[in-house]
Amino acid sequence: MKEIEIFTGTIKLDQFLKWAGVALTGGEAKRIVTGGFVKVNGVLEQRRGRTLVPGDIVDVSGFGSFCLMRRAKL
Repeated sequence: MKEIEIFTGTIKLDQFLKWAGVALTGGEAKRIVTGGFVKVNGVLEQRRGRTLVPGDIVDVSGFGSFCLMRRAKL
């Protein structure tokens, strides 16, 4: 499982897929999500605007699992 740090308290699923390097564009992220390739915390998710919070686990078929982490303030 890869840990992916974000700098905000939340992030939308499609934005997260781009940030994690799974998708190169928003259109590609949309196709991945609506195609049924993404689970959030073990549940199939087809809403690209789903809000993710630190601690969420995102599984993407063919790419693996990602744990959303909040980057600690310096």
